[in-house]
Order: sequence, then structure tokens, then C-alpha cells
Amino acid sequence: MSLVLVTGGSGFIAGHCILQLLERGHRVRTTVRWSSREAGVRAALARAGMTRGDALDVLEADLMKDDGWAAATRGADFVLHVASPVPIGRVKDDDDVIVPARDGALRVLRAAHDAGVKQCVLTSAFHAAGFGHAHPHGVFTEDDWSPLDGPGVDAYGKSKILSERAAWDFARSHSGLELTTILPVAVMGPVMGENVSGANHIVQRILDGRMPGYPNLYVPIVDVRDVAAAHVAAMTADGAAGERFLLAGDAPAMAMKQIGALLREHFGEAARKAPTRTIPDLVVRLAARVNPEFRSVAADLNVVKDVCTDKARRILGVRPRPSREAILAAAESMLARSLVTP
Repeated sequence: MSLVLVTGGSGFIAGHCILQLLERGHRVRTTVRWSSREAGVRAALARAGMTRGDALDVLEADLMKDDGWAAATRGADFVLHVASPVPIGRVKDDDDVIVPARDGALRVLRAAHDAGVKQCVLTSAFHAAGFGHAHPHGVFTEDDWSPLDGPGVDAYGKSKILSERAAWDFARSHSGLELTTILPVAVMGPVMGENVSGANHIVQRILDGRMPGYPNLYVPIVDVRDVAAAHVAAMTADGAAGERFLLAGDAPAMAMKQIGALLREHFGEAARKAPTRTIPDLVVRLAARVNPEFRSVAADLNVVKDVCTDKARRILGVRPRPSREAILAAAESMLARSLVTP
């Protein structure tokens, strides 16, 4: 079977990509920023049910350094470039997120091109298509690009916009390497290892009581297992090369208070700290004036974003799970690993 490089093996989406690739018989090579992380990556994958662990190699490579990328891409048939910084909390300097995302993507693509890799699948995000627009917008499709200076576009959003645009510029100017980009909405699902990342933080903050109440925010959700399946399918699916794919679950965006209600209903006592009150819009907007973390929330209050996923269904064959399933799987895995204190 093919040899597939998955960057950022300690990450949430990357881990699920590795699991699915190994299950399908591929050989997998993954990268970690420090070689000391290899044991933790293998342990997390083993707990998640990894098969054929002997078909997985782990190499050290840093998005901000050239060292290691030639070795990582050598002999690879496909590259899934998943690694990218995901900041938690306030970002002091946008470049701390933007530079490693953009320069790291170009570093990986350059190494892949030099190594003769057939196809690269890059993990972008809905932030690169569905943020910063005037409301109402209408249905979001792959033709949409988020404006860098739009309301609510934060450092992470800018990093996704700029890194994806840089990747497409590179692909257009370097023949021989095909590029596909995957743009998932808020990613939830089974936690791998001891770290909580992605939109799973929403579930964690609700369960452990750190969220005092719910802003009037609607969250489109997709299961991490469907995101991984889309990456794997994009390697070989007819018509995938040269395309962007939006990914979302099979239900409309869920209100934050609906997510909390679902957790309370399903987990009972374990979700006793989940809030029940709603935070007034005025309070959120006032908070956004002094705290950048609230700005993206304030920009999308009471906005339900409709995401068209027809292309992913048609070309990649993705049939997404219900958003409810992703939320509950995230919570179950966190509770099982004591990653929340109910």
C-alpha cells in the first residue's frame, strides 16, 4: 500500500487520520516537533485502537525549521498536512500564529514537491471561508473566502486564510504536485491522548463549569472521524485534486445553549456544572471591547451559518455523522480520561 506522511502526529485530527490510514492498510509516517513526544503519540493511538502499529514511523520535524522535512517526505506517495498552531486564549501577537501556519505549509509543500509526492491534502478551516462577512450572507460554499479584515476574524482565522492562500499560490506555480484543501467547521469528537483541542474545548468548558453562561452563538459542528475520512478520501478520489471541500455535520448549526442542554440531558450528574443561563448580547459586546477573545463571538451573535457540503458528499463520498454524535463522543472520551472535573 501507499506510504502517507501525516504532519503533526500528536494533533487531534492528525491522530484520527493516522488511525484510519493504518486500518486501510497504508504505511504511515508522521512528524512530531520533538522526538520525545513519540512515546506519547504511540500510547494515545494504541488506547484509541490503533492496528498495525509496526507500520507507523515517527520522525522529528518542526514547522519553523527546514531540518527533517526532506527525510519526512522522502518516498511518500501522499502528504496530509494537518499540523498548524491552534492558540488557546489570548494571542499577544498575530504573527505567533500566522507565521508558523503559513511558512510551515510552504515548507511542507516545498519538501513534498522536491520529493516527487503525488498529492498533498492540506487542513484548512471554515475560518478561511465563513468568517468576517456581512450578515446575512446566504449559503457558504467553496467559492467563499473570508476577508482578512472582516469583523470577528482573529489570529487563528488569519492564519488559516493566509496559509491556504499561500498553499494554492505554491501549487499553481509548481507543476507535478496536486493540492486539495479541507475546510471543516467546528471539529468535535473522541479525544485522543490527554490533550483537548479544537472545538472540544467548548464541551470541556461546559462540563467543568468554566463557561458561566451561553452567548447567543450558533456553532456548525462536524465529527473528527468524518474529517479524517475526508482527508483519506481526498488522496485518491477522482475530481478531488485542485479543489476545496467544506465539511459540516448533517444538522444545522447548534445554539450553544442546545449543546449544554444535550450534555445535561445525556450525562445527568456528570454534567451538573453545565450552565443553564444565557449571556445577554450587550454583555458579550461590551466584553469584546476589552477582551479580543470575545470579538469573534460578538461578530456572529444570533447568526446561523448555512454550509453547503454537496461537493464533499459527491466527490469524497463523505456521509457525516449527526452533530449530536460528535458532541456526545467528545464528552464521553473526556469523562473517561478524567479530562474534566464534573
